[in-house]
Amino acid sequence: MGVASAQHARRGRDGGFAQLGHGKHVAVKCLRKGDWIVYYSPREGMGEGETVQAFTIIGCVTSDAPYRVEQAMNFNPYRVDVDYRKDAEPAPIMPLLDELRLTRDLGTNWGMVMRGPRRRLQEEDMRLIAEAMRVLPEFESLRN
Repeated sequence: MGVASAQHARRGRDGGFAQLGHGKHVAVKCLRKGDWIVYYSPREGMGEGETVQAFTIIGCVTSDAPYRVEQAMNFNPYRVDVDYRKDAEPAPIMPLLDELRLTRDLGTNWGMVMRGPRRRLQEEDMRLIAEAMRVLPEFESLRN
């Protein structure tokens, strides 16, 4: 799971890539072809804008390995290519808090586990999120 503003998540979806931890190699090096990635977006913009608190985009990694791109002067982030499900619907996290292994025993402190650029999710959590985003059949067909 990546954590990014909804605006940044959509930029990755539209470009067909995932970039985590401000482009750090260590953040994406564990992603493999066939892995699913979902983004949680706390806000619309980076540290600003409307509160979102939803899983906003989801897809399957298609790169064999991370690669580096020149994005701006002196900024060359690492990325992986992702086939995002364009028909996925954003899924608010609040209804899922008590179901997700990631958050279910944390009560009002659930936001603490959503900090940082990425989190590894259990497959059952990815399945719940894929279902909430209305892409469960695609998730299950590509997992088998």
